Amino acid sequence: MSGRHAGSARPQASLKALPATARSAAQLLPRQIQDEISLAQLELKDKGVKVGIASAGFVAALLFIGLLVIALVVAAIMGLATVMPAWLAALIVSAAFLVIAGIGGLFGFVKIKQAMPLVPARTIRGIKHDLGIVKEGSAFDASILEPGSPAYEAAAKAKAEAQAKAKADAEAKAEQKRAEEGPAPTQDQLLARLAERREHLTGIRDELGAQLDVKSQAQALVTDVKDRAEAAKDAAQQRFASFASSSNGGEQGSPLQELGRRWKPIAVAAAAGTAFVVLLRKLIKS
Repeated sequence: MSGRHAGSARPQASLKALPATARSAAQLLPRQIQDEISLAQLELKDKGVKVGIASAGFVAALLFIGLLVIALVVAAIMGLATVMPAWLAALIVSAAFLVIAGIGGLFGFVKIKQAMPLVPARTIRGIKHDLGIVKEGSAFDASILEPGSPAYEAAAKAKAEAQAKAKADAEAKAEQKRAEEGPAPTQDQLLARLAERREHLTGIRDELGAQLDVKSQAQALVTDVKDRAEAAKDAAQQRFASFASSSNGGEQGSPLQELGRRWKPIAVAAAAGTAFVVLLRKLIKS
C-alpha cells in the first residue's frame, strides 16, 4: 500500500465489537439495578425513621385528645352532680358509655362474623377442584379439599413441611450470600459505586450507538474499499513494472501478452468496485 494511505484513520467503533459491548452492558445492568434497590432500601429506612418520629407526635396528640375527652366526661359528671349526688352522676355517665360501647361492639361482631372468612373460599375451592381435574382427571380425590378429612390433613401437613423446608433453604442461601458479600455497603459507598458504574454505562451506550450507526459504518466501509482499491492499483503497477523489467532480458512482448490475458477480469473488478462505492455514497447522502 502506498504511503499516502498507510496512515489513514479508521473508526474505532466496529460491528465486530458489538457482541462484547452488549455482554458488558448485560453484566453491568443487573449490578446497577441491585445497587439501586439497596439504595432504595436505605432511603426507605431513613424515611421510616422520620415517619416514626412523626408518628410519635401523632401519638402525643391522640394522648392529649384522650385527656380532653376525660376532662369533658368529668365536666359532665360535675354538671350532673349539681342536681344529684356525685357518685350517682358518675355511675349514670359510665352506664351510658357502657351501653354505647356494647352496641358498637355487638354491631361490629355481627358484621365481622357475616364477612368471615375474608377470602372467597367457595371460588378458591372450585378453582382447586378444576385444576385437580385438569391434572389427574377422574383419579382426582375431591375429599382433599374438604377441611377435616384425612386427605386434607395429610395435604396440609405436606404443604406445611414443604413451606418450612423452603423457608429454611431461603434463609440458608441468604446467610451464605451475606457471608460472601461481606458487610452491607453504606449509602455513600452505594452512591459512589452507582455514579462510577453509571459513567461506565454511558460510555458503553455511546459505543453501542457508534457501532449501530449505519452512516458511520458505511463511511468506514467506503474507506476500506478505497484503501483496498488503492492497494490493488499499487500492486498492479508494481507487477506491471516487474513484467516490464523482466521483458528487457527475456522474450519481447511477454508483459503485453500477460496484460492481454488479464485485462478483462481487471476491468470487471474495477467496474464492480466503482459501482459499489457509488451506491454507498448515495446511501450515506440519503
